[in-house]
Amino acid sequence: MKLILLKTNLKEGLDAVSHATGENTHLPILKNILLKASSNRIELAGTNLELAISKYISGKTIEEGGIAIPSGTLSSLISNLPDERINLETNSNTLVIKSDNYEARLQGMSPEEFPLIPQIKDKERYLKISGGILKEALVQVVNATQYSEWRQELNGVLFDFEESRLVFVATDSFRLSKKIIAGSQFESNWPALKVIVPIKTIQELIRIIKDTEIISIYFDESQIMFISEETEVISRLIEGKFPDYEAIIPKTFETEAIIEKGNLMHALKLAGIFSGKVNDVHLKIEEGHKMIEIYSSNTQLGDNKYLLAVKSNKGMPEIIFNWRYFVDGLKAISEKDIYMGINGEDKPVIIRSVNDQSLVYLLMPIRM
Repeated sequence: MKLILLKTNLKEGLDAVSHATGENTHLPILKNILLKASSNRIELAGTNLELAISKYISGKTIEEGGIAIPSGTLSSLISNLPDERINLETNSNTLVIKSDNYEARLQGMSPEEFPLIPQIKDKERYLKISGGILKEALVQVVNATQYSEWRQELNGVLFDFEESRLVFVATDSFRLSKKIIAGSQFESNWPALKVIVPIKTIQELIRIIKDTEIISIYFDESQIMFISEETEVISRLIEGKFPDYEAIIPKTFETEAIIEKGNLMHALKLAGIFSGKVNDVHLKIEEGHKMIEIYSSNTQLGDNKYLLAVKSNKGMPEIIFNWRYFVDGLKAISEKDIYMGINGEDKPVIIRSVNDQSLVYLLMPIRM
């Protein structure tokens, strides 16, 4: 194999696929990325056997071929090269890297030892969506997930599709995020379906998707695939039944309040300085309905109280929240003012934009 390519293109490809490589003492090949050149394109690929990412980059192929190369070493080497033009050449299982004043020989492995990247054969069923819309939706919900050893179905984001809308839902049982994308924002001939996509896959999609791309999504019984002009991501799906999120989200509220988001976030972060081990802060709306009190105390540090203006239909009893989880929900909302729907001190609270109901964040109170 002989190639001539630009450092910028190679680095972009390595950055895209390197996070998919895996640590496996029984399969050291998984620490490698596959570099493969054909007459019309140059491919980089990485996999941990549950997730695979392929990236196609520009360059000039002089001789076709391939090699599996240690991901970390190659990425560090390319990042530190001062020259933009790079020559790559294989000699048996050695990759020779040359630039104007530099030459290195990097030991690799045969490309035949690299695992086959799985494919989805039936691409008649598809969903096409703007990379910007998909990425924004995933960013808005992914913070509500965290890994669970006991409940595998919570280790991902639910894709709930019907003809008129696509819903992304994530939860860790303490909070829940739901984002609705209207049917006018995508093109699809999928049947109605629900699949759970792993957190790791979601995080990688957020990292590598470009806003200007059109993403085509395909699936089969056990896998889901995301394809753009330059990138392919294929991932296993999580087995299990996702919680009935519609049953969890309340529809009516005793107390409804509107608060300026920036001030509330600032107050929560200040209160968090005095919070305890469970990040507890206390919120209360007095019967006058004009101020919300954010309070926290710590036996070793002291206490603090912050008063904010609020528009509310009635008072709210003191409710204790994890302030970090609360701030995560506020970060996902882009508008200036937020709406809170409250049903008592031990019931979930709804947080959303005042004017946009496509994104809903549900937060459970802390019971002390």
